Amino acid sequence: MSKLETNTIDTVSGTTNLIIGSTNTSTITMPNGSLSGQNYPAFNVSRSVNQNLTENTATKVQLDNVTLDTDSAYDNSTNYRFTIPSGKSGKYFIVARCTMQGLNSAAKINIANTLIYKNGSAIASAYINAGGTAYFDYAFGVASVIVSLSAGDYIEMFQHCDTDSSTPTVRGDNFFTGVTNMQGYRIGA
Repeated sequence: MSKLETNTIDTVSGTTNLIIGSTNTSTITMPNGSLSGQNYPAFNVSRSVNQNLTENTATKVQLDNVTLDTDSAYDNSTNYRFTIPSGKSGKYFIVARCTMQGLNSAAKINIANTLIYKNGSAIASAYINAGGTAYFDYAFGVASVIVSLSAGDYIEMFQHCDTDSSTPTVRGDNFFTGVTNMQGYRIGA
């Protein structure tokens, strides 16, 4: 067995990938000469205060509290969306979690659906059918997806909730911090 010691390995001028083991059965490709940042961009956002939803309508959840945004790609002031930066296309893992309740604790939740949208269309959901047969103070949905995204594509979270008699609410108060949130990260090319 041989040992290689060096301070710098660089690509040939005009190339961007360093490939190790090209004549063997397996290779390692290091994009842009670096292994760091493979799970970037990454983001984690949540709702800071309660948000009323439109009854029986998919409503965008305004995730306004940013706790992680490695590439400044999340807009928490107007669009409430994560947009894929230039040069960061690939497969992403996205998860959205939402806690809903009726405007009063006696409201029956018939259905609730937490949705992940890509470029304005639903691509994943967590559907709860409570059927209005029991009183629920809260309903909790978790949707997740692995999706191919290109530069300029965007991801948003929507919530649909149908109650028997009241305006559904997305919980976002301090007691429930982190329960209504969305996060994601790039998992590879």
